[in-house]
Amino acid sequence: MGAHDGHRSRLKTEFLARPDSFPDHKLLELLLFYANPRSDTNPLAHTLLEQFGSLAGVLDATPEQLQKVPGVGTHAAVLFKAAKELSGRYLAGRTRMDVVAQGSRDYYPILRPYFFGARNEQVYLLCMDGKQKVLGVRKIGEGNVNAVAVTTRLIVEAALSLNAVRVVLSHNHVSGLAFPSEDDIATTYSLQGILGQVGVTLCDHLVFVDDDMVSLRDSGFYKTEEA
Repeated sequence: MGAHDGHRSRLKTEFLARPDSFPDHKLLELLLFYANPRSDTNPLAHTLLEQFGSLAGVLDATPEQLQKVPGVGTHAAVLFKAAKELSGRYLAGRTRMDVVAQGSRDYYPILRPYFFGARNEQVYLLCMDGKQKVLGVRKIGEGNVNAVAVTTRLIVEAALSLNAVRVVLSHNHVSGLAFPSEDDIATTYSLQGILGQVGVTLCDHLVFVDDDMVSLRDSGFYKTEEA
């Protein structure tokens, strides 16, 4: 029996008893058990939080950044990346695709999981039928930290592949500002016309930043025939 086995057993029991209130440093310590089976992982957990500022910062760090911290090897870096990926997929999987979405308040919980922990700008299309029932969400593209190219052809193909009649365009800003740019507004109106030619209505364009979202329609930046 190792020197830390008793402590690890107690920490696991504590976590299972109250996972929702488990402190961030203890959660990291617990995760590190499975990457560092013999060492005391409590000091490393504190070091990681100090280095990256928060639990989210640790999970958002690249494997290269993580492995610059003494004590973090390949196993720990892979474990953190897997934990983040699992979290995002869990949130996306909990999103029901048989709901009716009638406005930005309904669009937000459906689309938010797709931008969970995103480090680059990404574009997703929410597709609905004529009664606003959600048919699916399609990824359109991903770019660098400054911009992502919106390919009109891919958007039209995604909408038509699901027989969508109504769609919502969404993308994220990694700059920390959810305010739509002039390019965002111009792209929205350009897509409105192109999608209209194939019988698809562009209902809205959403800009996500962390846990915030701006609707171009609600904010007055985008006018539709339905407005």
